Amino acid sequence: MPDLRLSRRHLAWGAAVVLAAGVAVPSAASAFGQADQARHAIKDGQAKNVIMLLGDGMGDSEITLARNYSVGAAGRLNMDGFPLTGAYTTYAVDKDKRPDYVTDSAASGTGWATGQKTVNGRISKTPDTNKAVPTILELAQKNGYATGSITTSELTDATPAVLQSHVTDRSCQGPSDMAKCPVDTIAAGGPGSIAEQSVSKKFDVLMGGGKARFDQTITQGPYAGKTVLQQAQEAGYQLATDADSLKAARAGKPVLGLFAPVNIPVEWTGKNAAVGGTDPQRCVTSNPNRPGSTPTLVQETAKAIELLEAKQQSNRGHDRNKGFFLQVEGASIDKQDHAADPCGQIGETVAFDQAVKFARDYAAKHPDTLVVTTADHGHTSQIVPLDAAPPGLSSTLITNEGVQLKVNYSTNTPGKSQEHTGTEVRIAASGPQAYRVLGVTDQTELFNTFRAALRLR
Repeated sequence: MPDLRLSRRHLAWGAAVVLAAGVAVPSAASAFGQADQARHAIKDGQAKNVIMLLGDGMGDSEITLARNYSVGAAGRLNMDGFPLTGAYTTYAVDKDKRPDYVTDSAASGTGWATGQKTVNGRISKTPDTNKAVPTILELAQKNGYATGSITTSELTDATPAVLQSHVTDRSCQGPSDMAKCPVDTIAAGGPGSIAEQSVSKKFDVLMGGGKARFDQTITQGPYAGKTVLQQAQEAGYQLATDADSLKAARAGKPVLGLFAPVNIPVEWTGKNAAVGGTDPQRCVTSNPNRPGSTPTLVQETAKAIELLEAKQQSNRGHDRNKGFFLQVEGASIDKQDHAADPCGQIGETVAFDQAVKFARDYAAKHPDTLVVTTADHGHTSQIVPLDAAPPGLSSTLITNEGVQLKVNYSTNTPGKSQEHTGTEVRIAASGPQAYRVLGVTDQTELFNTFRAALRLR
């Protein structure tokens, strides 16, 4: 066994040399403190609650960009503070189950939501036989847990959809959108659109944008002639459309929050990246096109947990000892990355990080809560040298440290949507079974982590 005192002495001496060179590094004491924190974080056993936070398209570059801009290169975001961190691979498959190295949100979401890979564009169905596969939210509900899913995108977009529905193609969001899903129509004996399935299953909390999908008229089945929103209300859902009505929602009936016609407007604005770059800019941390009555992601998260807790406390019998499964998505990190909008992207990452903080604070008071934060895939933004001349789109920002930073978007030609990348992405966790995220895993293994943590059958 090595001499620990010698190892510490050498570490301290090495740190002193680096500091003398003008580079800040953690001290030996703090480095060993982090190791102790990780050791004490190794927990087996069952979780009462799971909070899964997903930054859509939030690869390491997107995290680094938000960190550099908002808290500084030597600072740390809330998501940086988890005691256990690993990485997972994100590839999809084709219909013959061969690797498709760059995934979309539908296939990647299906991976962690069901434990099975599928083809790009498909929602919680097999890649070859197009059969529905049970999702972690459905299993949690079946086993007596309260269930919730919240997002800043349309509630029928790919990531929430993989938990709530099963369709051949992610475009089949409302009754009027079923062209690519003929076998999923109610007339064909299928379950209907993503919106119809979402409300028919009576999950306890559903929140996001996309009200326009729920305003579509159903044309088949027992609710024909009614809108999906009317279907939801007949199923007992309370409707919330702004921060005040969300605050007024009470446990006892499921809650459907629809806070925008399409995607919820982003928090921050600024100039998009351009060919040849932009003049140095500071981001505007308020969006004039975002109504003041729109709840933030952290407000949605707080209310969702309040409702899910209250639902379980009102239960009698065995299920009262069970908690909840909640998914929280920061969706427009991805959408602003596609648009080469660095300020929109950073603002959504910062807003997502506040939801991470809330979840971590909750878990600190409820140590039987497994909290996981991750992304579904990598994306295009890259921090490059100021003197670089990228062939595509770029923008120069002035960070909160007063320093210029250049970000490049070059995964597609200017004027087209920027693309996902096939890189592995970060996954970090705390609480029971959190050690399962260590090392390099695949996103399908996250399903097994959730299932083990809640002992789902």
